[in-house]
Amino acid sequence: MQRNVYQPQHPIQRSANRARMLISCPDRPGIVAAVSQFLYEQGANIVSLDQYSIDPEGGMFFMRIEFDLRDLDQELPKLQEDFIRVADRFQMKWHIFRASRKKRIAIFVSKEDHCLLELLWQWQAGDLDAEIAMVISNHPDMRELVESFGIPYHHIPVTPETKAEAERQQLEKVHEGKVDLIVLARYMQILSPRFIEFFPNRIINIHHSFLPAFVGSKPYHQAYERGVKIIGATAHYVTEELDGGPIIEQDVQRVSHRDDVASLKRIGRNIERTVLARAVKWHLEDRIIVYQNKTVVFN
Repeated sequence: MQRNVYQPQHPIQRSANRARMLISCPDRPGIVAAVSQFLYEQGANIVSLDQYSIDPEGGMFFMRIEFDLRDLDQELPKLQEDFIRVADRFQMKWHIFRASRKKRIAIFVSKEDHCLLELLWQWQAGDLDAEIAMVISNHPDMRELVESFGIPYHHIPVTPETKAEAERQQLEKVHEGKVDLIVLARYMQILSPRFIEFFPNRIINIHHSFLPAFVGSKPYHQAYERGVKIIGATAHYVTEELDGGPIIEQDVQRVSHRDDVASLKRIGRNIERTVLARAVKWHLEDRIIVYQNKTVVFN
C-alpha cells in the first residue's frame, strides 16, 4: 500500500548568508560597540540585536545578533578566527550558527502522543524550522502515525535489564543520524548520566509543573485530591539532576473545583504540547543562552 509522505507546506525562507551569534561575558562598557564595529569591518550587516545584563556593575552580559554577510560559507571561517581577538578582550563565550542550516531533531516518545503530534503538525506546517531525523520509542504504538509523515521510526524496548543496551542502540541511531537536538516528548524513561554527557544542553524535556509537589505516579490524581487551582507545564534542558535542568519555558492555566481528573489531564496535555513546542522552536532559532542553571531566552 502506498504511504503518504508529508513535507513542510510553508517552509521558512531564510537567506543563505544569514548567521546568528550568541555571546555571554562579564559586563563592562564597550561590548556592543566592539562587536558592532567588528562586524561592520567584516562587511556584515546587523539585522537584529538583543541584549541583557544581569547587573551593569559586575554582572553578566548576554547578546544575540543576527547578521548577513555576503558569501557566508566562504567568509565565516575567517570571521570566526578574527573574532577571537575581540572575544579574548572581553572574556566572551560565543557561538556562531548558520541560520540556513536546519538542525536535525530526534524525538523520543513512549505511549502518549499529544506532544509528538504538536511537533509533527508544526513541522508539517513549516513553523518548526528543522529536519526531524527520526522518532525513537520504547513502544511500537506510534509507528504507523510517524511513518505516515515519512519519518523513520525506531522501536527500542527498554527494561531494567536491557536499559544499558537500549541506550547504546539509541546513541548509535542519533549519532548515525547526525542529530543536533533530542526532544523528550513525554518519553517515560530516565536517561543515564552517560547518555546526557553526549548532548549537553541539547536534550529538552517536558513535564507537569506540580514538581516538587505530587512526585511519582498519578500526579493529576494527587493534584485533584489537593484541590489545586493552577496547573501548568515546564520545558527544560536535561541534566543529571532529575527534572532540575535549566528551565526554558513554562505556562499555567487556572482550574476550579468543577474540573475532575480527566479534565485536569486534558488541560495539562494542551499546556504541555504548546510549552514544549515553544521551547524547541527557540532552541532551533538559537535564542537561548544557558548560564549556570538558568536560561536567557531572547524571544
